[in-house]
Amino acid sequence: MRGLGSIALVLLIVGGLNWLLVGLFQWDLVASIFGGQDSALSRIIYSLVGIAALYAFTFFAKFDHE
Repeated sequence: MRGLGSIALVLLIVGGLNWLLVGLFQWDLVASIFGGQDSALSRIIYSLVGIAALYAFTFFAKFDHE
């Protein structure tokens, strides 16, 4: 897994950890760092995580189906 796949994996991990923090502590790390959920930078990060999740569907094609 190189390039785009690695970037997608990192973004998915960041997104998953952010959701863990939201679920356990009601604290949104992305919003805290980038100025709230409505800031442009936060929305860009949320969008990149979502695009990475969509791209992750291509990982299923790499599994060995027997």
